[in-house]
Amino acid sequence: MSTAINPEHIITQVKRLVESDKRSEIRLNANGGNSILLVCPPNLEHQFIIKLNELMGAEYSIIDLNELLISFVETNKSDLADMFDLLKGSVHQIFKSPEGETGPDLFSIILSKIEKSYNEDKIPVMIHSGALYGSGIDNIHLMESELVMKSKKPLIILYPATQDGDQLMFLNSRPASKYRCMIVN
Repeated sequence: MSTAINPEHIITQVKRLVESDKRSEIRLNANGGNSILLVCPPNLEHQFIIKLNELMGAEYSIIDLNELLISFVETNKSDLADMFDLLKGSVHQIFKSPEGETGPDLFSIILSKIEKSYNEDKIPVMIHSGALYGSGIDNIHLMESELVMKSKKPLIILYPATQDGDQLMFLNSRPASKYRCMIVN
């Protein structure tokens, strides 16, 4: 990725795709999924967020994962020390409960924000996805959720990553799943 990347141009491309009558292209390019990874170089993420806030109108809902993580920690701070102690080998379960279990976890909070966007007839746009790093919540968990897969509107995720050959590297350090999403960069 070069330094000549234009956030406004790329975001406008995504908007055209989402707002067009060709939404089926998203599912076709996303292996049946319903998500778009809006890839940006990690060092340009802040510029992309500024442009997203400027360009996304009332039909979009920006979901800030940093804010959700902070809120989750503040809400559960009295229990977090015990949870970390109890789940030493499975700390990620604090943020995403094992399948079949319910509890106050970050994953369910994120899904409820996405659902709220859909219920308001808005397209959810997640920013600060780096907040999920190390939480055990991967984008694929969100992209393959029944909520996102069955929605008439796609989920857009601003994704700080670099290209290493054919491989997309989340935060320039971890291979990313390109399954169930359309990549726009």
